[in-house]
Amino acid sequence: MLEYTFAHLSDAVLLRDLAALVAQDRVTTATLLAHIAEVDARRLYVPAGYASMHAYCVEEMRLSEDAAYKRIQAARAARQYPALFGALANGRLHLAAVCLLAPHLTAENAGELIEVATHRRKSEIEGFLAHRFTPPEVPAVVRTLAVTHPGLLQLAPGQVGSDSSEWTRTTDDELAPGQVDEGRAEPALPSRERFLLEVTIGKSTREKLRYAQSLLSHAVPTGDVAQVLDRALDALIRLHEKRKLGAITRRPSPRGTATRPSPQDTTARSRYVPAQVRRAVWERDQGQCTFASSTGHRCEARRFLEFDHVEPVARGGKATVEGMRLRCRTHNQYEAEQAFGAGFMRRKRREARLVAAEARARAAAKEQTLDVLAGLRGLGCQIDQARRAAEFSEALLGATLEERMRASLKFLSRRVARGA
Repeated sequence: MLEYTFAHLSDAVLLRDLAALVAQDRVTTATLLAHIAEVDARRLYVPAGYASMHAYCVEEMRLSEDAAYKRIQAARAARQYPALFGALANGRLHLAAVCLLAPHLTAENAGELIEVATHRRKSEIEGFLAHRFTPPEVPAVVRTLAVTHPGLLQLAPGQVGSDSSEWTRTTDDELAPGQVDEGRAEPALPSRERFLLEVTIGKSTREKLRYAQSLLSHAVPTGDVAQVLDRALDALIRLHEKRKLGAITRRPSPRGTATRPSPQDTTARSRYVPAQVRRAVWERDQGQCTFASSTGHRCEARRFLEFDHVEPVARGGKATVEGMRLRCRTHNQYEAEQAFGAGFMRRKRREARLVAAEARARAAAKEQTLDVLAGLRGLGCQIDQARRAAEFSEALLGATLEERMRASLKFLSRRVARGA
């Protein structure tokens, strides 16, 4: 049994042992981060039944959410810039320093930033980074509320406008006569059932919030933000449940209007999951990933869920209740890699990214074509000439609007020269 009472030690021995333990802890921290980085890179948390490295560290390693986040952030940064491991091990940097530096590190500035942060306090590093880089937005935080202030949402000064220190809430003085008593907030719930939400919002979001308060002024005359947010989330959940689970059914096509499906349509239909199947699978799996590790641990992910065929479609899988299951995106991809090979799936994902990038480029080109057309018309070009020139510029994928305009004018000048 370890002994945790050291009253018998002399002052000199106690200080010597403390210094040795601190040095040992630094080396241990660097080694721990190296292990976290390697497990993360190999994605060993996936077959263990976890959707992310953070979930693995919290649930399997029993780290706190904050400790897991900081160590994963530091481990990923140190894997990319190995000098951080040595700086941690020899005490030049502490863990907080690495986490502060991580978002700003590049191959060009890593050495400089490590040198500047050496043996610096957290507050000193924060001051340097705030002066050198644009400070990041305050992250959203939800925590249990000990002292309740029902219905209030404070907008932090300096974040959303010149008058941003005000409360986004109508006061009792602004209520119409006779509505004050009906519109007061409900009695405060026990603190264990209430949570404080802190989030940075932009000006447009604030205006949407105010507009929602106006629309709900009869139902929520106080403008209580908690009630408005609750109603908004109810509406959002209903909308996306209908989209995801197919609560809205399409009208059948009139008789005689059905057309023979193309090969592309046939492929899409083979992957189509009927609405009633999606609802049944969602209810059966309780809106949670069903992947289980070899030890029986079921993945607890409820985000990024996808309907997955138990037997892959390429091998004859059918979209039935028994043939479908819920998988988080991580484990859906893992199952595909197990079935078809990691290399094959990497190629498929790379091809999909290229197709998506090309689609985005074409959409951007089409949007810029309208601007080119408007510009040419503004210069006095006839509509048919301007349209042909704008369509010519649309073929230049990845070009800027200025480059498209120049290409269109050159196209027109050549046509004019040929006509002359």
